[in-house]
Amino acid sequence: MSAVTNKRPQPDKVIVDLAKYAYGYKPTSKLAYETARLTLIDSLACAFEALAYPDCTKLLGPVVPGTIVPNGARVPGTNYVLDPVTAAFNTGVLVRWLDFNDAFYGRTVIHPSDNIGAILMTADWLSRTRVAAGKKPLTMREVLTAVIKAYEVQGGLALENGFTAAGLDHTILVKIASTAAISSLIGCTLEETVNALSNAWLDGHALAAYRRKPNTGARKSWAAGDASARAVWLSLLAQKGEMGYPSALTAPKWGFYDVLFKGKPFKFQRPLGSYVIENTLFKIPYPTAFHGQTGVEAAIKLHPLVKDRLDEISHIEARAHNSTMVILDKTGPLANFADRDHCMQYMMAVGLIFGDMTAKHYEDEIAADPRIDKLRAKIRLTEYERYEREYHDPAKRTNANSIQVFFKDGSKTPLSEVNYPLGHRKRRKEGIPAVMKKFNANTAMAFAAKQKAAITAACMDQKKLEAMAVNEFVDLLVR
Repeated sequence: MSAVTNKRPQPDKVIVDLAKYAYGYKPTSKLAYETARLTLIDSLACAFEALAYPDCTKLLGPVVPGTIVPNGARVPGTNYVLDPVTAAFNTGVLVRWLDFNDAFYGRTVIHPSDNIGAILMTADWLSRTRVAAGKKPLTMREVLTAVIKAYEVQGGLALENGFTAAGLDHTILVKIASTAAISSLIGCTLEETVNALSNAWLDGHALAAYRRKPNTGARKSWAAGDASARAVWLSLLAQKGEMGYPSALTAPKWGFYDVLFKGKPFKFQRPLGSYVIENTLFKIPYPTAFHGQTGVEAAIKLHPLVKDRLDEISHIEARAHNSTMVILDKTGPLANFADRDHCMQYMMAVGLIFGDMTAKHYEDEIAADPRIDKLRAKIRLTEYERYEREYHDPAKRTNANSIQVFFKDGSKTPLSEVNYPLGHRKRRKEGIPAVMKKFNANTAMAFAAKQKAAITAACMDQKKLEAMAVNEFVDLLVR
């Protein structure tokens, strides 16, 4: 039996292709840049609202209290000045905490704005370091360019590849996408970008257990911050000259494909460009798991018809696609806020009872309302073949749910069906004002009127925002 050769192969084509895109692609789409600005606005809105939750803010700050970082990144909504790795974790936690940031889906459901915290904080640290050395800072257009690239890498991998089906948490793609975008942002060479990505693929990857019954918990709200912080660290290591591993994906027995993907290589639906950010789905106006967006909207539509007849309800029929069934179909006790925002029956019950859904509805005080569990027990959630088919159809990309309430006297409500959530590209005309409303409300919660006005003025003007130095923009956001 001959020994396996120790000759190093050429780097895996997928890794090289991702690196070449991150290193050399120059977006030209006006829509991509406009949408990137909206995703930044929306992410900041999510972060500002999360500041009101102690379970979130207790995770923020330096790893070691009192740490001083010269020219460090400033975390939005706080007075923390941190190294870029820790700042990426902090900002990533804020953006993701309430499960209110945007989404994109294919075989794997992702939240591409999970990358924004790492990109913004790395750019802020780099800009402040440059200014201190007498050099020009980065501009916010460079941040938006990195955001476009991160969305595309993450979404390009998610469209045709089932990372969740393999037992991996979708934040593996945050780590890959942020590594690609940040390596480019900090000035890595193409070879260094390849090295950084190879190390990202070789990492130990998070399991999806903390996002699934019976273990759903708060880690799902800080996992993206963790992944994006790791990406910053790996990018900085590569820039220092740390080596890469050319067959990280394809190495027989030991590579990613054989260990975690049953030997199957990745598939790509389309060439990398700016498709993903142009088609991202904003979560408005409800902070729910992605698949629950239309379910909550459909339930709230029935609120006027059922709010005075809750005790008369005999049963409730709800329909969903397969991903909803796998992720959100839950019976029995719900242990915490994270369990509740990943339970379709809970979210629909809240919508029927209260006619609304906010982050507060996941807290213990409201969850203790006995009407919620009583109604949950009457909801029968089933998979509907058309919803599943059209969810995966590239020409439709629906995210449909429906609900119908039946009463003891034999009467029933009309079927309430929503195929596209408000944040879908097909509903942009009515969705963008809702993004602005969310941003204005949450900025007002976090800042006094004068500072809010300055933040709003910068964010609402595309040209003004793109031209701003990153450090000057971030200075607007801190306390």
